[in-house]
Amino acid sequence: MAQPVEESLRDRPLREVIRDTLRTRIFEGYYAPGTRLIERDLAAEFKVSRLPVREALRMLGQEGLLAERATRGSVVAGLSEKEVEDLFDVRASLEVLACRLASQRATTEDLDRLGGLLTAAADALARGSINEAHRFNNDFHDEVTRIADNTFLRTALEPLQGRMHWLFRHVTDLPELIEEHRDLLAAIASGDPERAAAQSSRHIGKYREQYPDTV
Repeated sequence: MAQPVEESLRDRPLREVIRDTLRTRIFEGYYAPGTRLIERDLAAEFKVSRLPVREALRMLGQEGLLAERATRGSVVAGLSEKEVEDLFDVRASLEVLACRLASQRATTEDLDRLGGLLTAAADALARGSINEAHRFNNDFHDEVTRIADNTFLRTALEPLQGRMHWLFRHVTDLPELIEEHRDLLAAIASGDPERAAAQSSRHIGKYREQYPDTV
């Protein structure tokens, strides 16, 4: 499965390329909670020095996707029931604000881009590409944050994005999720911040009720 870091990616910092690859593996279940990630082995796999791997692991730790164990080093973290509840609390505050701001600031191009992501998610699902559909749904939420155009909000959300995307991965009814996102897009497109905030709150609350007790 492993691929060397491609020459075409030379303009991106190696640590980010490796971080993104490892993050995707975690999201897609290739690395289960408790899996040990060994710096030396990853450096050999990616055909790079150990420094960018070390930095990538550090960034994933900051996102909460890895935990440090005294005797095992970096291991893939799980989420306790309390942590899930805490994360939904934060998500309910920050994402609702993002949708409220996006409804006031979205341009026609922004709305088209959001709609395109949902079309891409539906197309991926029709092809049976579940992981790709999840990625487009994740991108939809990230794009709303970008459209909100609030530096402090983005800074607050950044360390949580990994965990939030992990939450999204536990949604099993993807057709329903895409329709939920279409409703959210319509609320943002309305230009009514109260409608957008209310729709976002309903969306988050619905999946909070459906979330499994442990992951």
